[in-house]
Amino acid sequence: MFADRSSALPVFAAALAATAVALLWQPGAAMAQTEKAPAETVAPAVDEIQVIAKVGDSDVTERDLAFATSDLAPQFAKVPENLRRAAILNALIDIKLLAQQAETEGLDKSAAFQARVKFLRERALHNAYFQEKAVNSVTDEEVKARYDKEIAAIEPEEQVHARHILVKTKEEAEAIIAELDAGKDFGEIAKEKTIDPSGTSTGGDLGYFSKGQMVPAFEEAAFALKDGEYTKVPVQTQFGYHVILKVDQRKAPPPEFSAVEGQVRQLVMREKYSELVDSARAGSKVEIVDPELKKQLDAIQSSN
Repeated sequence: MFADRSSALPVFAAALAATAVALLWQPGAAMAQTEKAPAETVAPAVDEIQVIAKVGDSDVTERDLAFATSDLAPQFAKVPENLRRAAILNALIDIKLLAQQAETEGLDKSAAFQARVKFLRERALHNAYFQEKAVNSVTDEEVKARYDKEIAAIEPEEQVHARHILVKTKEEAEAIIAELDAGKDFGEIAKEKTIDPSGTSTGGDLGYFSKGQMVPAFEEAAFALKDGEYTKVPVQTQFGYHVILKVDQRKAPPPEFSAVEGQVRQLVMREKYSELVDSARAGSKVEIVDPELKKQLDAIQSSN
């Protein structure tokens, strides 16, 4: 019925999005996993060079399987966890078998294949450099400092804490207002008469909400009331007729650091990535030979 009523988290997320909008590169899924795992979920160390299978004369190591898992995991998400490792190994064996056949037939010598290998190598180096210089270098202190900076930059919004009773007709709402005027408890009436499903158990309590989170007529009436005051005239919206009680008004509290730490860490990583790219571009000559592509690229860069 109503918009999202969570407090400051959407505002904070929007601020982070606005700050990061100019960063064009999105780290891959493997790079994005920057949250620290609980100690009990960390897998035991394995010997990366341990041979776990052989395909012809080629060894398959734990490291090979780890690479395959990183690449192929989404395709095996529905495989039971106790069988997933074996299923990915089976796929890796298929890959190696057909790769060996391709080499036998000389497909690895083609110009198209060599060009693709070059691109994949460069992308892997790009990701490894980002992992080393950005992901691994982000400290908890940097993340907390960035959180503090974002919080300081956000102007707290006004929020209203309100209750409401929703009924189908104006006459029903006017009768409820008469009951309130006679001293009947708002919450008790709400539990008895509101047609808002959640209101029957909460006494019509909507919690705190900011401007823009409720339908306009409801919001305007709620913000216009004084603390402890209820509407003397039914408020009509597309949902019916409301009687609104304003409980309280406050400045929206900032989200807890723990609730947004992952978002802030991503932002810090992306900023580090942007710095790495800017530094690399400053030290190298980049020329766009195709005039139409140059025009399009200039337009993209000027909009950020």
